[in-house]
Formats: sequence, structure tokens, C-alpha cells
Amino acid sequence: MWSAGEAAAALASRDLATILRTYRRLNRFNQQQLADLLGYDKTYVSMIETGRRSINDVGTRRHIARTLGLPTHVLGVTHGDDADFAAMVQFGDSTIRLAEIARRAGRAVDAVNELWPLIARLEARAAEGHIERETLVLLGQARVALGVSLGTVLPEERLAAAARWTGRALIIAERLEDPFFLAHTLRMHGNELRKANRVPAAIQRLKRAVDLSTDREGQGTALAFLARAAGEQGNRDMFDRAIENFRHLLDSGPAHGMLFNPFTFREIQLRGLVSTGRAAEAVQVMQTGHADATPAAPQWHIIERVTAGQVHLSAGDRDAASEALRTAVTAAEAHRLPHQIQRTLRAADSGGLTEITTEGQAALSRLNRLLTPPEPEL
Repeated sequence: MWSAGEAAAALASRDLATILRTYRRLNRFNQQQLADLLGYDKTYVSMIETGRRSINDVGTRRHIARTLGLPTHVLGVTHGDDADFAAMVQFGDSTIRLAEIARRAGRAVDAVNELWPLIARLEARAAEGHIERETLVLLGQARVALGVSLGTVLPEERLAAAARWTGRALIIAERLEDPFFLAHTLRMHGNELRKANRVPAAIQRLKRAVDLSTDREGQGTALAFLARAAGEQGNRDMFDRAIENFRHLLDSGPAHGMLFNPFTFREIQLRGLVSTGRAAEAVQVMQTGHADATPAAPQWHIIERVTAGQVHLSAGDRDAASEALRTAVTAAEAHRLPHQIQRTLRAADSGGLTEITTEGQAALSRLNRLLTPPEPEL
């Protein structure tokens, strides 16, 4: 139901492989001895430990947990009367809010670490058929939050994983009959699709999000994402309409939010002008226009610095471009944002800024050596 069984199986199997290896090491068992204990063939145990075999059956997971003397929830199996699960649901909203605060403060890795235990338990609950509406709503919210957080910290070649999580949230949102949550999920999924280079699909979701968003911040965010996607597609008319509607909303009253503010408007406008072949206009905006707000999150300062570097390159100002891109590399490494370094590298390569390219590649290598957040392939 809701495709949650596949998720729970992936989560449980990943943990199970580690648990079996650890159990054998602590008890000085070889694979044959463990297989005898569980009543399985040695080859079967080997396949589980190496990840070549997934355990999809809840009954099998219960059997392994019971035989090894482990709490069943360790392997993603919960009970309808599980008091610990009930407490987790009660405070689930707070967990998601705290994770969002962490992400917006530039600590997206911490956000992923906060969300992961909640997601694992909720997916396991869904896999067992315990899918009360309260649990379903929480699962949808958690999937969105996890997808957006992963979309902040994963490198470009792995951003499809973030889009899969927001896409799984959309499955729930379509069935909950909650227009506000559906609009929010469409916005977030559309943006993650864009980042994963699925721009036509992103535009489709974002157009719908614009139509469904009834609050100013939500509609402004949808227009911001749509303008960015249209710019990346090179669709000048769509970009101009979206950015102009965004401007009208900003002018109609106070603006709040990560996307709905003058700072992000200017960055999106600059990038879109460059992407749609109007570099000279972007240079003019850079020289005469000044955002009257600070970025709502640290990563937006990084995004803006990369865009500024691209505009300076369009104007032939290599020194200013180097300064902007070097700032972006340093800040992106500090906040562990590999795909912003990758974007900086593309800008530096296009302008022949070999020194920035070298610095960026070194920073990216250092980040790649760090522990990455959990990312199940579903």
C-alpha cells in the first residue's frame, strides 16, 4: 500500500546485513553456524549479508529478530500496540519541524539524520498495513522533508534519489484531499525534479502548484521554482511570465520565506536572464539592482555567489567572477553542499578560470571523503 513495502524492505535489509555480521562477530560464529541457528542455508545468509538478497517478508524479519533476541522494530517490524511508536507519532510533527529549521540554517546533514529514524519506522508501519490517516499524513510530510534535505546535500549525480522521496510524498498527497499539502508537495517535488535534470516533468508539476497555491508565500515559491525551471529550459516567454508574476506578488505586501523574498527574486532573475540568452540584461541588473534583503538561508548566499560569478563572466570581468566563485567554493564546502561546488566548477570551466577549477575539485574531493547521509535506492 502506497508502495511502502519496498521502502521498508530496503531499509530493513540494509540494517539486517549489518546486524547479521555484527551478531556473528560478537558470538564468534561463521556463516554456517548462523545459518544453522536461523534454519537457513549458508548461501542464503551470505546473500543477505552482501546485500544480494532482500528480506521483503515481515514474518521472516520477525523470525530473525526473535531468534537473535532483538527487538522487532530494529528490523522495521512494529506492533499495533507499540507504545514507543505511538509516542514517536505524537512528536513526529516536532521532529519534522526541527529538521526543517536545521536545513534552513544550513545544517541539512543534521536534518537528514533527524528524519531518518522517523522515516524508517513510518515506512515499516505502512508495510505492515498499519496506515491510519494520522500516520499517513506524517509519512507524507516526512517524505517531503527528507527529499528536500537530501536534495540539499547530495551531489548532482545522486539527486534523483531526492526526487524519488518527494515523488513518494506526492503519491500520498494526491489521496489525502488536503489542497494545501498537495500544493506544497507539488512545489517541492517539482523543484527536486528540476535539480535532477528532469525539467519538463518539473515544469508540469510546478504549473499545477501555481494554480493550487492559495497563500502568497506558497504561490510566490511556486512561481520562483517555475521561473528557474523555465530559465533552465531556455523558455524565455514562460520565464518572463513567471518572474513578472513573482515580482507583482512581492510588490503587493510583506514577503517572507526562503524563496519568497527580494534576495531570491534577484538571484532567480539573474540566472534566468543568462539562461535565456540575455546576458547583457543580467549585467545591467547586477550593476543597478540591489536586493533589499539578506538571504533566508546560508545556501542561498552560495547560490547567489555562483550566479554572480556567471554574470561577471558574461561581462568579461574575470577578477570579479573569480572572487565570487571562490567565495562560493569555500562556503559550499563549509556547509557540505557538493552540488553547489559542482555548479561552481561548471561556471569556472566555462570561463577558463583554472585556479578556481583546481580549488573546487580539491574541495569536492574532500567532501566526497566524508560520510554521506543514508540514501536508499528505491
